[in-house]
Amino acid sequence: MRGLTMNLPSEMRAVVCHGPEDYRLETRPVPALGEDDILIQVEAVGVCASDLKCYHGAAKFWGGDGREQWAQENVISGHEITGTVVKGSESGLNFHGVEVGDRVVIEQIVPCGECRYCNRGEYWMCGPHDMFGFRNFDGGMAEYMLIPTRGLVHKISNEIPAHHAAFAEPLSCALHAVERAQLQFEDTLVIAGAGPIGLGVIAGARQKNPLRIIALDMDDKKLELAKRCGADLTINIRNEDAVAKVKELTDGYGADVYIEATGHPSGVSQGLEMLRKLGRFVEYSVFGSETSVDWSIISDDKELDVYGAHLGPHTWPAAIKLIESGTLPLDDICTDQFGLEQFQDALDLVGDSSGASVKVSILPQK
Repeated sequence: MRGLTMNLPSEMRAVVCHGPEDYRLETRPVPALGEDDILIQVEAVGVCASDLKCYHGAAKFWGGDGREQWAQENVISGHEITGTVVKGSESGLNFHGVEVGDRVVIEQIVPCGECRYCNRGEYWMCGPHDMFGFRNFDGGMAEYMLIPTRGLVHKISNEIPAHHAAFAEPLSCALHAVERAQLQFEDTLVIAGAGPIGLGVIAGARQKNPLRIIALDMDDKKLELAKRCGADLTINIRNEDAVAKVKELTDGYGADVYIEATGHPSGVSQGLEMLRKLGRFVEYSVFGSETSVDWSIISDDKELDVYGAHLGPHTWPAAIKLIESGTLPLDDICTDQFGLEQFQDALDLVGDSSGASVKVSILPQK
C-alpha cells in the first residue's frame, strides 16, 4: 500500500494543553503533511506520571526557580503513542521505512539532527530537545497525529492490542535504565517502585540475569506483578524495613545496584542508604519537586557511581521484541483504558494514590 492514502476526515478530536490544570477536548483540523511527513491514526496513548506532573504545573515543565520551561501551551498532549500509518508521500514512507497500514510506535524525542549531541549520535540528549506532547510537536491524545521527518518510528505487530503496543515507550525507557546500571551476573539489584517503569526495569533486568532482583513498593498487587515480570524477591516497605532486609540478604554489605523509579524524594535517600560501598545508583524518575540528599554519602562514605537515565535510546527494538514475545503480563500491567472524552478521568486515575491502576491509556478511537 506504499504511497496510498486512506479516506480521512478533515477534522479530529484532540486533548490540548492550555496551561497547568487547563487541558481541553477540542476539534482541530487533521494535520496537513509536508514532503517527508507521515500521518498516523492514533490507536492508543499511555498516560505517564510525567503527563500528570505537567498537568499539575510542576516546575520541571513550566519553569520557575531558574528552570527552563519545558512544556508549551496549545500543544496536544501525549507521548506514549501507537497508531497505524494512514497517509504519506512515497518519499515520506520510504524515508521512515513504513507503508500505509503499518502499525508503529513513536519515540518521544524529536531530535534536531544538527546540535553537538545529535552529531555525536547522542540524539536522546538533543540540545533543543523538542518532545512530542510537550513542546513544538503535537502528541498522541488525538485521533490523528503527524510524524515529521525528524520523528523516529518503529514498526510493531498489528496483532498486539493497541494499549499493549503503546507500552513500548515506557518499556524502552526502562531498558535504558537497566543498561545504565551495567549489571553483572553477581549483582544484587534493588528496584524501587513497581509502577510501569519499575516493572519494565524488572523485566529488562531479568534479561541480564543478575544474581538477585528485589522489588520495593507499598502495594502488594504491584509486588505480585513484579514477581511475574521477573523479580526474585519483593519487599513491601509499609511492612518491612527494606534497608535492613537487603543488608541481611547481602551479609551486611548492601545492594550492588539500586534503580530509583518511584519519583518520590524518599526513594533517593533510601537507595543511598541501601547501597554497598562502590555501589551503583541509577536515577530514572521525573520528580514533581526538588529533592536533596547528603552528598557526603556518595563521596566520602561510599564512593558511589551515580547515573541518570533519560528516554530509551537504542532500546526500542528490544522493547518491541519483548512485547511481541508475549512473556510480559501486559493484560495486568495495562489496567485501564479510556476514550478521549474521559481524558480527565484518565489523568485523575494516574494520580490516585490508592494503587488502583498500573498503566492507564487513552484510546482515541474508542
